[in-house]
Amino acid sequence: MNLDVFLSIFTLMLIALGVNLLAAKIRLPYTVLLVIVGSLLVPLSQLEALSFISSFQLTPESLFFVFLPILIFESAYNMKFRDVKENKYSMGILAVFGLLISIVFIGFAGQWALHLMGRNIPLLVTLLFGAIISSTDPVAVLSLFKEYGAPHRLTLIFEGESLFNDATSFALFLVFLDIFVRGYTGYQTVLLAIFSFTTMLLGGVVFGLLMGFMFSKLIQLVKGNEHLEITLTLLVAHFTFILTELISERLVIFGHEIHLSSIISTLIASMVMGNYGRFKMSHGVEEYMEKFWSYFAFVANSLVFILMGLMFAHLSIELKIAILPIFTIILVVAVARFISVYTSVSIINTFKLEDDIPKNWQQLLSWGSLRGALAIVMVLLIPDDLSLPGWSFAYSIKDFITALTIGCIYFTLLIKATTIGIIIRKLKIDALSDQEELGYFKSKALIYHDMLNKLDELLKHKQVSAAQHQELSDYYRSLRNQQHTGYSEPKLDSERLIEDMLSLFALNLEKTELKEIFRRGEINETGYKKILNTLETQTARVIQEKEQQFAPKEYFIEPLYIRLINIARKAFSLPPKPADPEEVYLYYRAQYKLISKVLHELSALENSHLIEVFSDKKALNHIYSVYQNLLANTEAYMKEEITSNQVLLDRLNQQVAKNLLHDTQNDTLKELYKNEIITTKLYISLKKELNK
Repeated sequence: MNLDVFLSIFTLMLIALGVNLLAAKIRLPYTVLLVIVGSLLVPLSQLEALSFISSFQLTPESLFFVFLPILIFESAYNMKFRDVKENKYSMGILAVFGLLISIVFIGFAGQWALHLMGRNIPLLVTLLFGAIISSTDPVAVLSLFKEYGAPHRLTLIFEGESLFNDATSFALFLVFLDIFVRGYTGYQTVLLAIFSFTTMLLGGVVFGLLMGFMFSKLIQLVKGNEHLEITLTLLVAHFTFILTELISERLVIFGHEIHLSSIISTLIASMVMGNYGRFKMSHGVEEYMEKFWSYFAFVANSLVFILMGLMFAHLSIELKIAILPIFTIILVVAVARFISVYTSVSIINTFKLEDDIPKNWQQLLSWGSLRGALAIVMVLLIPDDLSLPGWSFAYSIKDFITALTIGCIYFTLLIKATTIGIIIRKLKIDALSDQEELGYFKSKALIYHDMLNKLDELLKHKQVSAAQHQELSDYYRSLRNQQHTGYSEPKLDSERLIEDMLSLFALNLEKTELKEIFRRGEINETGYKKILNTLETQTARVIQEKEQQFAPKEYFIEPLYIRLINIARKAFSLPPKPADPEEVYLYYRAQYKLISKVLHELSALENSHLIEVFSDKKALNHIYSVYQNLLANTEAYMKEEITSNQVLLDRLNQQVAKNLLHDTQNDTLKELYKNEIITTKLYISLKKELNK
């Protein structure tokens, strides 16, 4: 790799930064603008002084082994198992059944349409193209969903579908590519293809689980060494991906080559790390992880999309030859997406597998399907010499599929991505719920209330004159009164809505305090995850306007391995293994602290500026009474667990006190060092001495 390549990489990154700033100003999706700029760089690279720009190009190896694992990990790490479980049918049916519909339709309809144009393209070619183009890329869409306020569940469904159909489409792509090489020999080829597809997915899941849990345990072993923890998270994506590929090259069972899906294994390993491994990380590392991987994904996406524009301009097939097939295939792909979404969702809605997916959501899912990095990866993996008997065109199969693929990518980026905001508004997907509408008025009222207080402070410190103070105060007071009128409208059931807002406020207080309790070592990982799952379940129920359940004992669910052991014991007529008294007591004591924290904050609300938001006395009293009952019940559970074991209580109290005192000495030492009261040398010396 010469200096021109390095100069090209860093120049492209610098250009990407400028594009990012420009995209924010002109309100155009960042990835869309990157592709446009990439295309415009082609004539610039023809100049001798700037010829180095095109020195770094997308290769199958760089895309497959460097960029792709980063993009998979960044998305999968933040995908919660609970969200997948709640939307498993919509994600699964769209990602597998919907994808198969899309591939088959593109294969047959695409061949028919091209045949009408006088292009006798073999079915296997259009099916291979269907596998490539049917995978959706969530990068640009999800950022737009967040910007325009698409519902949380819709965002989850789209992201889950995109993640899982990437793996499915890549597996089918490899199956079709294998048929190209080996040839079609009838039903035996079909059976072998089904076997290969199944083993790729199932094998990838099993290997991904293995790698995810292994790396989580490794992180647990090095906990406290932040550099090693971050390095292990960096390794899990690429190591899993590459090792899966190496195993696939060498794994032979009963004379059959067994291929595992590297995308599925990396996806599953990343999800395990995000849902299991993150709780084994040090507090600082766990908070840093999202920013760390978000940055890597930003760099990877920036380079991939800008190089995509450069790649399109260097197509060996002439545009005048490919332009009509491209437009024809774009239409076929759009219809295929429409059919696959509506067919899949109709199954979900008809059989009531999950909450109904509304019509306007279906329309957005159909339109908002962009294509991106994975499609380019698959195109580049097609052998240059791939051919079929009877292929007599002047261009190769790879060139033809590449032209169609990049044409479709351009259409989705330049047309679909730029119009998603309009579609969201037209379909009223961004319409505020009653709770959000009340929150809108309440939030603005609070903002104007605080601005009035700030004006009083400015007057006190002589930073505005009395006349200026009066003028501005009258203006902002009138704005605040307008907000009061807005949330007093009869159509808004303010008492119920404020009660829901108070519930969310209280649950967030609990989650924040729970994280701090876990950091201090007052509860173990199992108890922390149980309570966190309870709080997230309750939060989801409030958002979905479902009946709330306030009973901490109901959510005390044993870990999966304990439940499996109990099932086995029951099968052999043995009594279930009792819960660990220490774990149960710590669980309830943590609950007690969380509830006490909420009650303290609710009591302080009347003297807080937040009373502007939570102004309904009846709603406030109801939530307060609910938490008082919870506190009494939790205290009773604690006494029940500890009555027969005072020694356990004494030991637990001693351990907690020891942990808190240890944290206190370290926090005090850090504060002294941060404020430069002690030198670095003294800080290191004291830290070693105190932590002996």
